[in-house]
Amino acid sequence: MENDVDLRAQQLFKLLVEHYIADGTPVASKALAMLPEVQVSSATVRSVMGDLEALGLVSSPHTSAGKVPTQLGLRFFVDTLLSVEPWQDARTKEIEAELNPDMSSSELVNAASNVLSQFTQMTCLITTPRRNQVSLRQIEFLRLDELRILVILVLSDREVQNRVIHLDKPFSDNELTQAAVLLNREFGGKPLMQVRHSVVASMQDDKDRMDELMQRALDMAAKAFESKEVEGDGQELLVSGERRLLDFTPDTDKVKSLFEAISKKGRVLHLLDQCIESSGVQLFIGKESGYRPLGDMSLVTSSYKVNGELAGVLGVIGPTRMDYKDVIPVVDVTARVLSAAMRYT
Repeated sequence: MENDVDLRAQQLFKLLVEHYIADGTPVASKALAMLPEVQVSSATVRSVMGDLEALGLVSSPHTSAGKVPTQLGLRFFVDTLLSVEPWQDARTKEIEAELNPDMSSSELVNAASNVLSQFTQMTCLITTPRRNQVSLRQIEFLRLDELRILVILVLSDREVQNRVIHLDKPFSDNELTQAAVLLNREFGGKPLMQVRHSVVASMQDDKDRMDELMQRALDMAAKAFESKEVEGDGQELLVSGERRLLDFTPDTDKVKSLFEAISKKGRVLHLLDQCIESSGVQLFIGKESGYRPLGDMSLVTSSYKVNGELAGVLGVIGPTRMDYKDVIPVVDVTARVLSAAMRYT
């Protein structure tokens, strides 16, 4: 495509897209010709616009209303003509101040979602880290009454999960302490999913070779790890700034469709999951996402890491005429700062 558009046409097209992004209205050839950067007549501009329309880069929404870039044109603009400048250090420090490394993973993800939505004034999507990257640091038991135990799971992402389990036979406080010591020695430091599978496998082993306390400790651990939170990869989708969708289009049916799509989350999670294995910023303009509710929107995403391993995806949904030169760097910087803050021990 770049070889089909000469330098003059590229300059005029770039100006058209920039004005369309700023104003959201069709740009007339006469208006382009009056710009100080343009040294050709309005007739020449009209001729160039005709060539660009033939290539599918611009279209006329109404007769004599001027031109707007098509989704193909916006892709050409982003890939060929867009100059993204590094983000200012001061603004990066603002994000760093919001994403404190001492926060738990859930707090960090929530903070990243909110700060990205505030900076871009768009709807932000972020997936929580894959649970198979979280390890068990420590397990503790606290007796609530004769047959009820509070299980405290301390995880490597600084999360603490509490679960109440019910026993068939009572434990003494001393037995609970010994059971925790046995389980921490056996499973401490291992990934959460591996612990769950190991507990099940251990219970299926020949119990005659285990002492009674270990058997009962495994029974308690099995009850603690029955939770849905440790099934599959456990990823969830968090959304901030949903109501900002109303700012992007007056078409209430489209907004309703987007609200429903985001609230169901399944398809959106699948779409974001496709981005997780790609480093750097990914951009889907309109129908490029392959997801009908996003047909008139753009999605800008970037994956983030935990301990150097890809863990999740964050991004924003906005109009196709979003200011890509501003949005792309803030998505990129937020993902980098989140990666630096979210280190599991």
